[in-house]
Amino acid sequence: MSNPMNLAAKIRARRAQARTRRAVTRAIDAAATPALRHELMVIAQAQVNSLR
Repeated sequence: MSNPMNLAAKIRARRAQARTRRAVTRAIDAAATPALRHELMVIAQAQVNSLR
């Protein structure tokens, strides 16, 4: 059986990741220039790859 504390931690982590993804998406959508948009995409992709 799973530890309830572990389950709660997993839920909190998943919610934090979702908040981060939404914030990154908003930042990319609001980027002033295509170059800034591209740079944000590169940074976001690098963070995703470092988590794997």
